[in-house]
This record gives sequence, C-alpha cells and structure tokens, in this order.
Amino acid sequence: MYRQNIMFQTEYATAVDSLSAQNDNNYVLQKKDFLTIRVYTNKGELIIDPNFQLRKELGGQGGMRQGQQEARYLIEESGIVTLPMVGAVTLVGMTLNEANTHLQTKYNKFYEETFVYLQVANRRVIVLGGSKGGTVIPLENEKTTLLEVLAIYGGVDNNSRAHNIRLIRGDLKDPEVQIIDLTTIEGMKKANLEVQPNDVVYIEPIRKPVVESLRDAGPILSFVTSMISLGVLIYSLNN
Repeated sequence: MYRQNIMFQTEYATAVDSLSAQNDNNYVLQKKDFLTIRVYTNKGELIIDPNFQLRKELGGQGGMRQGQQEARYLIEESGIVTLPMVGAVTLVGMTLNEANTHLQTKYNKFYEETFVYLQVANRRVIVLGGSKGGTVIPLENEKTTLLEVLAIYGGVDNNSRAHNIRLIRGDLKDPEVQIIDLTTIEGMKKANLEVQPNDVVYIEPIRKPVVESLRDAGPILSFVTSMISLGVLIYSLNN
C-alpha cells in the first residue's frame, strides 16, 4: 500500500538504452503552442515588426529576447495561427522546417526571397516525483541537458532514488522510457543528454514502509494506550 503512488513503474527489460533524438527543426507544432516569428529579406534585413510595435495591435503576448519584447502568436484549437500580413495560417501538425518553408511562400507575395525564422516560445519539460511533487520547467535554451533540468528542479534529495530516474519521451500512448542511474559515472554519461519539449522526467521517491506504518498507526496506538490507561485507572479506583 505504500507503493501505490509510485508512478510509471516499468520493467528494466522494457526500457530503451537510449532515446530517439529529435532535431529542434523537426518539432511538430501543436495546438496551444506560442510562436515567435522573424522574417528577413535575402540580405538578412528584418522586415516584420522590426520595432515590435505589432504586439499590442494584434494582441500578441510579449516574451523577452535579447532584452526586447517579441510578439507571441497562439496556435488556436482550430490549428490556425494569425500572423502579420499573411493573416490566418494553418500550421498545426507541421514541423518547424515545414512551417518555415510554408511561411516563406506566403511572405514571398510581399517580399523577394524571404527567409522565415520560427520558434516555439512555450517549450517545456515536466518533472515529477521526489519530495517536491512536480513542476513544469520552461526550456529557455534550445540545448538543455537532463542534468540542467534536475538542477533547476532542486536536485535529487535524500527522499529520492538517484538510481531510478525515468526519462519519458514521445507519444504518451506508446512512449519511450529510459531508466537512468545517476549514482555512477556511467549513468551520468547517459544523463548528459539533451531533453526535448514535452519530455517527462520522473524521480522515484524512496518509501519507508516501517517508518510510515508506525506514523500512520500512531493515532490508533495512542487511542488504544489511552483506553488501556483509562481502564486501569477505573479498575484501580474500584478496588
């Protein structure tokens, strides 16, 4: 009963030795993604919102980039995102490379030999387990390792199993799972890999059945002891 809240239990035989890597440009755009976009001419001149003035007009939510506010554009439930000049565009289901190419053809109607640089602004990793419960960590850098994610989370404390960290990647209906042991240098080498958006990191907590059972039984034992003491006191008074 003290392991009923242990999540993502799996046999070591079903875990993979290494997870499939994915280039950032192969990330598949999804609903509710926030996008930032920069459009350049063939000479590299920024031509879309160079002074970031369209953010207020189009309702984009600002995000910091190199000290400036950039507009962020939401992919709605319909899969459509509204962008400057080209208007409503369907991007959901496309990779970043495909979306860049698609938008280049859209902006070529206004400019010659455009170059589009699209980024996902809400890249994140979910960390669960340990004594902290869980949190969502934004990936501010395109290259973030598992060790960096664990450091942001607060590390692996005395209530966590450093030898049983699971990195879950891919479709949650049929995910890949890698079990990582950070108690050894060899395990650290495996852990020094880059996380990807929507990865799930699970740190298995240490359960202490004897200590926890004594703690849970404490109120009952206290009640029984009190009743026995009361019974002895009543018996003593009657005699």
